Amino acid sequence: MSDPITSEIEAAAFRRLVEHLRQNTALQNIDLMNLAGFCRNCLARWYAEEARARGVAMDEGSARERIYGMPYAEWKARHQQG
Repeated sequence: MSDPITSEIEAAAFRRLVEHLRQNTALQNIDLMNLAGFCRNCLARWYAEEARARGVAMDEGSARERIYGMPYAEWKARHQQG
């Protein structure tokens, strides 16, 4: 496979993962962290780090909104248990 096709496939798989996490709000970040070693916040941090590495200014809040599909505070109020 060529690099552009590999990148397209990886990007599509990432988008599916993010959408899956958005749809499965009962899965709490702490549970995800305990089981998989990463959570939505980790994805947001990695997203922001990769954006900055490519010269795109992005803070943690903006990255979280991209992952959660809404502001983090709103997601917490709607879905975070405990």
